Amino acid sequence: MSSVPLNIDGRDLIGKPGQTILEVARENGIFIPTLCHYTGTTNVGACRVCVVEVENARSLVASCCMPISPGMVVRTDTPKVRASQRMIVELLWSSGDHNCLTCEQNGACELQDLVYWLKIDHPRFAIQPPGHPVETTNTMIQRDLNKCVLCGRCIRACNEIQVNEVLDFSMRGSHAKVGPAFDADYIDSECVFCGECVNVCPTGAITFKQARFSGRPWDMKKVRTTCAYCGVGCQIELNVHDGRVIKVTGNREFGQPNQGSLCVKGRFGMDFIHHPSRLTVPLIRKKKGGELTEATWDEALDLIAKKFKALKKQHGPDSIAGLCSARCTNEENYLFQKFMRAVVGTNSVDHCARL
Repeated sequence: MSSVPLNIDGRDLIGKPGQTILEVARENGIFIPTLCHYTGTTNVGACRVCVVEVENARSLVASCCMPISPGMVVRTDTPKVRASQRMIVELLWSSGDHNCLTCEQNGACELQDLVYWLKIDHPRFAIQPPGHPVETTNTMIQRDLNKCVLCGRCIRACNEIQVNEVLDFSMRGSHAKVGPAFDADYIDSECVFCGECVNVCPTGAITFKQARFSGRPWDMKKVRTTCAYCGVGCQIELNVHDGRVIKVTGNREFGQPNQGSLCVKGRFGMDFIHHPSRLTVPLIRKKKGGELTEATWDEALDLIAKKFKALKKQHGPDSIAGLCSARCTNEENYLFQKFMRAVVGTNSVDHCARL
């Protein structure tokens, strides 16, 4: 069978064998809320927010796990479905410390969006946070398990996308939590700090420590660019606020080559951009033994050309060598080596990424 006919919310649709109700609904612009679902990882049906009614089924089914079948009739917007979704979201809200006033994910939190979408003023249950200590032992990732909804997205991203296999569930029932083996902090675990868990977390349970109190999500301007650390060409989003790069995120919509995933350098190695020790203007010595003083680019380039010519005339072109940078683009590095070979006349060119 090459196609599967079904009906969702009164619309006759065609799906593919093996697709789930959620996948077909999304392909056809039908909204079904989810928390635990993350495309490209195992469908687990952990949160049950995506429940729908299926004709002749004994109970509501999780649309992210239910394969479609010929003639299936699905309803996504019924009083029974909405009542169930409200109950689930209220339970999640009441079981954690979801204080949006100080949360870094305020405005970009999927649980917050669901609360608003379902028009919930206040959970009917008493709010009882588990009281986990906030993990601040490393400089890159902050974990507050009091905001964790146990969706398991960080676990599947770590194990199935990055294949680092650092995270998993531990304990049971109301004591259940997510983390490395033996309940260790990230800094004491085998974590390589790729930040994939931060990128997929739907709440404020895992956040960028570097970006804390540096700007709300709605203040950020996202600028697409290419990571300059190596030759893979990973696509990244610079989150910019007040002219400063606050954090770096991945975006799966960019597609190849990295599908939104990044390494530790691409995700967190951006401190050099605004580092106080970074040179922003040329420095030259205007006299021998003198101090380095600020100069214009024209002054600096004229001095470099003069010195290069003198060295080349006295000692030959191989007395000059060039070292280029992995933080430059491929095009800039190409021009640099072209300049050294064609203009200076030497093959003594190296690259810091090889050292």
